[in-house]
Order: sequence, then structure tokens, then C-alpha cells
Amino acid sequence: MRKKIFALALSILAIAALAKAAKSGLISIDGSSTVYPITEAVAEEFQKAEKGKTNVTVGISGTGGGFKKFCAGETDISDASRPIKPSEVEACRKNGIEYIELPVAYDGLAVMVNPKNTWVEHMTVKELKKLWEPQAQRKIMKWNRIRAGWPDKEIHLFGPGVDSGTFDYFTEAIVGKAQASRGDFTASEDDNVLVQGIATDALALGFFGVAYYEHNKDKLRLVPIDDQNDENGKGPQEPTYDNVLRGAYQPLSRPIFIYVSKKAAAKPEVERFVRFYLKNGAQLSREVGYIALPAKAYELATKRFDKRMTGSVFSGVKVGVKIEELLKKEGR
Repeated sequence: MRKKIFALALSILAIAALAKAAKSGLISIDGSSTVYPITEAVAEEFQKAEKGKTNVTVGISGTGGGFKKFCAGETDISDASRPIKPSEVEACRKNGIEYIELPVAYDGLAVMVNPKNTWVEHMTVKELKKLWEPQAQRKIMKWNRIRAGWPDKEIHLFGPGVDSGTFDYFTEAIVGKAQASRGDFTASEDDNVLVQGIATDALALGFFGVAYYEHNKDKLRLVPIDDQNDENGKGPQEPTYDNVLRGAYQPLSRPIFIYVSKKAAAKPEVERFVRFYLKNGAQLSREVGYIALPAKAYELATKRFDKRMTGSVFSGVKVGVKIEELLKKEGR
């Protein structure tokens, strides 16, 4: 008799859980590790505001990995640290996935070394290209091959994996072609892995979104970058708020995005989440270490979402786009 009562109680609990799940909305998000801190912060605040009505899951599989799931209809929203690629546009088209492209913040890619590195005060874009271009593999293996006077010691490289939008953007900005890179470096889609790699290796150099540096300043040292273009900043620049906003940190400044499935946007919980994101994105971006867009940009993005304007206006935008160019592009 007790077993029957216990079984009945379990059944009632299961039915109650299913009923609760049915009443609660579920929003599935995946993609860029760079955009993750912002989206995760927004998700946390949104779920508090929803008081249990909606659950939001946020994954990290890289921009490319996120688009694979998104274009297959597996997620509602895709975090992206670069605009959607033509091959991904085609994948979405084949599967009938229409999307709304929304810029949510501005980012500067940070180049980092270990704090024990005493010789690198700054680097030029040309030196970064010499270090990261495909022909550097198994050839540029020591620091003194980058600049005379630097030590005759091995250089250990860390960077995002090939599914990362940060990897795509960095290689296009520095080498001149997306994904054109040497392959003999430690790669990970998780920026926290890169942080630990550089933080524990005195001979390391790596790159990732500036927010991960902001949260690990005690473990890393930022390398100012000189694009040798006096119009942009006159000498080596760091990815500070002002430098990124005024276009002085070039060519490693970029907009970052969320892509919303048009079908998913028809769900009330997704619509509420996106509006919450665009309303609170500026403040939460700053809190997690990114650069907020001007208020006008969020207004334009909100109008774009209101009208359910699909497709990409940022695809093909040159690297190092300034905030004014971003606004002009978005305002078309």
C-alpha cells in the first residue's frame, strides 16, 4: 500500500512539474564566448524580473558553432562576435530560418602577455601579422624573431578556436583574411581557458575580448597596439572605452551582436527578453567590461526589432569600423 501511495505521489509531482514547465517559457541561446558575459548578465536580470515565468539557457560553442545550431532551428537566439557569414546565411535560408540582426555592444580585442614578461611594451599591427600569419608556423618560434632585442626564448601562443568569431575577426583584421592563421597555437572556444594559459606561462601571448582582461587584470598584462596610422590615435593604444568609442584602437575594435530567429520572436517570452536586452544592454555591457553603444544605436536596433527587419546589414563591413560608420550602416 505504501509503495502505491509513494508511486502516486511521484506521479503527482511529475505532473505538477510538467504543468509548471508548460506555463514557463524557455529561451535557448548559444554562440560566442565573447558575447556570453553580456547575454548571461541580461538573462540573470531578466529571469529575476520574470519571477520564474521564463527560463533562459546560455551556451558557449563559439560564434560559428552557435550559428550551426541557430541555422538548424535548435536555438532561439545566437550570440555572435562577428556578422553572419554568407555560408551561414545560406544554411539558414535552406532551413527556412529568418533572423533579425541586432548590435548589442562594442568590443576591443585585447592582446595579452604574462605579467612576468618585461620586454614587450607595445606591438605594431605589422608585428602581429608577422607572428600570426600562416607562413609563420614553425618559423617564427622565438621572441627575438618578432623584434630585435627581445629575448632568444620560445613564444607560446594562445587564441580562440576556429569556431570563434573572435578568431575570424582577428585574422581578418591582422592578417587580411578571415581564418588565415598559423595553426601551432593553443586554441579554445572558452576564453577562461586562454586566460589561465597566459596567466601561468611567462612566455605566453594571446588575444580575446577585452572583458576577459578586465576581469583578470591581476593575472595578465595588456599590450598596447600601434596601427601606425596617425589619424587613428598617434602611437600605441589600449582598448579603453574612449579609444574604442572614438575609433583610436584600430583595427581591433568591433561591434558584437545577437541574432534572433523571426519565428522565435513571435513567442511572447522571446519578445520580452529581446526588448529587455536592448533596454538594459548598455548598462549591463559596461558592468561586464564592454563598451556600450550610443543610445541612438539601441533605439535603431529596437526599431529594427519592432519591424522584424530580417537579414544582415553588417555582413561585409570592413574591419575596424568606427561607431559612426556602425550607426550609418544600421540606420539604412
